[in-house]
Amino acid sequence: MNQSFVKVFLFCVSMSSAAMAGNGAPSGAHYNLNIIGVSKGKSADMSTNDGHRIFMPLYGTAKILLQEGSEFQVLDANGTDGTAKFQLPNPDPDNDGITNYSVFVRALGKPGGEARVSTCATDPLTGEEVCSTLSTVAVRKSGKSSFTNVTKQLLYIYADLDGDGVEERYPLFDDRLQDYFWSYDNKGLKVLQMRFYEIVTNVN
Repeated sequence: MNQSFVKVFLFCVSMSSAAMAGNGAPSGAHYNLNIIGVSKGKSADMSTNDGHRIFMPLYGTAKILLQEGSEFQVLDANGTDGTAKFQLPNPDPDNDGITNYSVFVRALGKPGGEARVSTCATDPLTGEEVCSTLSTVAVRKSGKSSFTNVTKQLLYIYADLDGDGVEERYPLFDDRLQDYFWSYDNKGLKVLQMRFYEIVTNVN
């Protein structure tokens, strides 16, 4: 059976059967990751820490380096020194715009903070960092906080690398780029909660 047809079929089934919870996220099994903003840097070695949280500066920008692997796992939980590290599967190996899993985020903690997350990588031809023209901004407002599907923003880079005036789409770990990471620009957000679900999203 044609692989593209299978993925489209799975997309229709997944989205129709994934009941949405009251918080805006799908119901069902998921991997949960909390990105926690802290006012003071961490001194402990967290390079072998595989908990479901990453510490980032409460104010300022740091990187979450992304490594391809078969499962979701925190490889370095301390981003207060400038870089943390997170492992996740390849979301779209054939770049057909239909993902193998989806990402939802919501802002938690004291109202007023916000964080911008951009997906970036290095262009091996120029050595320059390239960030997607799409990013996600999570704002902690008062009242109930709901999840938003940010699969397109966090699992792809949209950029015009060949200079033809048209943006190309690069899924995470596409070999046309290298050294993928999330740029995390925090402005007082205490907690950004990320959930990864085994349902597909069509970003076309």
